[in-house]
Amino acid sequence: MRCLLFALVMLLGATAYPALAAPTCQDANGSAARCGMPNAMPLGWKLPDEEFHRRQTALGNVTDPHVLVDAIALIVSLFAVIALLPDFDGRSGEDWDEQEGDKRRRR
Repeated sequence: MRCLLFALVMLLGATAYPALAAPTCQDANGSAARCGMPNAMPLGWKLPDEEFHRRQTALGNVTDPHVLVDAIALIVSLFAVIALLPDFDGRSGEDWDEQEGDKRRRR
């Protein structure tokens, strides 16, 4: 049953119609801008590649390798905590703790 449900969800996800978004324009600096605004360039215009790369290097947006290591460590630790969780399927009475009022119902 689970395999059938999974296959159905995958089929629906693969055939879903993609959402269409409004086009975005750029300003003279190459940043995203709303089309039709005074500082926006015409639709389809983009900053020349040489100018774009020159501006990116001037900004100094260098990715820190420690951020990637930290992100991987966070994901691994999350999976480790999930793997250490006790087994629980709720089918047997031992899976459930005694709740308030259970003794009254059993009598």
